[in-house]
Amino acid sequence: MKSNRLIAILYPFYRYLVFIPLFAVSTIIFSTLAISLSILVHPNVGYWGGVLWARFNSIMTPLWLTKIGQDYLNKDESYVLVANHQSYYDILVLVGFLPLNLKWVMKMELRKIPFFGYACHKVGHIFVDRSNRQAAIASIARAKATTQNGTGIMFMPEGTRSATGKLLDFKKGAFRFALDIGLPIVPVTIAGTKDILPRGTL
Repeated sequence: MKSNRLIAILYPFYRYLVFIPLFAVSTIIFSTLAISLSILVHPNVGYWGGVLWARFNSIMTPLWLTKIGQDYLNKDESYVLVANHQSYYDILVLVGFLPLNLKWVMKMELRKIPFFGYACHKVGHIFVDRSNRQAAIASIARAKATTQNGTGIMFMPEGTRSATGKLLDFKKGAFRFALDIGLPIVPVTIAGTKDILPRGTL
C-alpha cells in the first residue's frame, strides 16, 4: 500500500517532467523516420515508424497490454477493422500491437498536427473531410487503389471517443467500404484505455 501511495505522489512529476517531453520528442523523431522511409523506400515500410513510436510511448507510460484473438488474423490477407474508441491511447494500442500494416481512416483535422499529420499522409493513411461528401468518396477511392495483402483499413465507426466506455451509435462508412472493396470486417474491442487517458483530460 505504501508503494502505491508513493507511486501516486511521484507519477505526476514523471508525467510532466519525463513522459510528456519524451512523447513530444519521440513523435518528431519517429514521424521523421516514417516520412524518410516512405520517401526513400516505400510507404508500406514507413508504417514501422508508427509502430516504433506507439511501442516506445506505451512502454514509457507504462502500459500493460493483454491481447486476445489476434491468431485469427492472417498477415497475408487484408481486412476492414472496426474498433470502439475510448481514448487517444487506443491509437497506441492498435498501431503498436496489431500485426497488420494499418491504414487509418481519420478526420481531416488530424492532418494539421505538426509532424504527425504529414507522417500519416506519407505512409498512406486516409484523411476524410466529413463536411464534403465528394471529397470523402474520393479519399476512400484512393484507399481502395492502395490496398494490398497484409493491410488493415482501420475505422472507429463511433466517430468520437466514448466518455463512459459504452458504445456510441456506429456510422456506416466502414461497412459500406467493406462491401464496396470486398474485404471481411474484423471487430476489435479495446478495454481500459479510458482509465489511462479519459476524454477531456491531460
